[in-house]
Amino acid sequence: MRLTAFALALCGTALPALAEEVNIYSHRQPALLQPLIDAFTAETGITVNVAFVDKGMTERLVAEGDRSPADLVMTVDIARLTEVVNAGVTQPVDSAVLEANIPAEYRDPGDQWFGLTARARIVYAAKDRVTAGEVTTYEDLADPKWKGRICTRSGTNDYNVALTAAVLAHHDAAFTKGWLEGLKANLARKPDGGDRDQVKAIWAGECDIAIGNTYYMGQMLADPEQKEWANAVNIVFPTFVGGGTHMNISGVAMTKSAPNKEAALKLMQWLSSDEAQHIYAETNHEFPVKPGVERSDLVKSWGDFTPDSLGLADVAKLRADALKLIEEVNFDG
Repeated sequence: MRLTAFALALCGTALPALAEEVNIYSHRQPALLQPLIDAFTAETGITVNVAFVDKGMTERLVAEGDRSPADLVMTVDIARLTEVVNAGVTQPVDSAVLEANIPAEYRDPGDQWFGLTARARIVYAAKDRVTAGEVTTYEDLADPKWKGRICTRSGTNDYNVALTAAVLAHHDAAFTKGWLEGLKANLARKPDGGDRDQVKAIWAGECDIAIGNTYYMGQMLADPEQKEWANAVNIVFPTFVGGGTHMNISGVAMTKSAPNKEAALKLMQWLSSDEAQHIYAETNHEFPVKPGVERSDLVKSWGDFTPDSLGLADVAKLRADALKLIEEVNFDG
């Protein structure tokens, strides 16, 4: 196996970057990106190197500074994207291609980050215990009719903080705090585990509905053990009062150091293309962000919905305030 400049740099040996390569720090497992990388390299001849950085990505980029071998960062959740931007380790990307392919609500107004796929924060509902039309809005989840019927992961999880920030954006602090208190009062158990654990709890009869991300349904259906859990629930797309369904993204940003800037831009633009968006849709059970690209058959089977028009940059600005409210009500206590 050829030892690239990227691999050497990760070991502490600084060498000039090789021509026609792109180096990525990714929060996403490399296996999820491999179909995209293979297609891009086959089409362009550009080699793509991925380092999976589960924790401390921002701190690592800050410590490396101008010596960083990374050209791009790829991550999930608007909070993580804005974290790297706020740390001053990214640069704006002026691209007519990205602007044309990615709707404004899924990219940074300052062109620092760009959404690549979308996922909805939805409700998983027990097929045998929740009637059609019973789940309506996010606001309704605080209604006492759901007392003892809701499961969710930690309130401080990035996905739930983003949802709370969206509630805050649609309403105000007093309403959002009351909503959190109502939602907490309706929990069947203390928040625990991940989104798939909530679906398992529904299957086991511990609760009737759970908050989760859409793509986990695809992952569960592909797992022999978890398929039974998935088949016990329906996906329901709540909306905000006067709005649509809450969305989050996976996205990309170019680092300030970017030793392979030209090749990195080619990859960013390709990731927003019809081909790449289709691969994303089929492989990761996510929604393409580029208008006109069809969802996979499985994702289409979950039904149609109206995404919330609230810009994710506006949601990100309220994340700290949302987290403060979550902690004030001791949501996980």
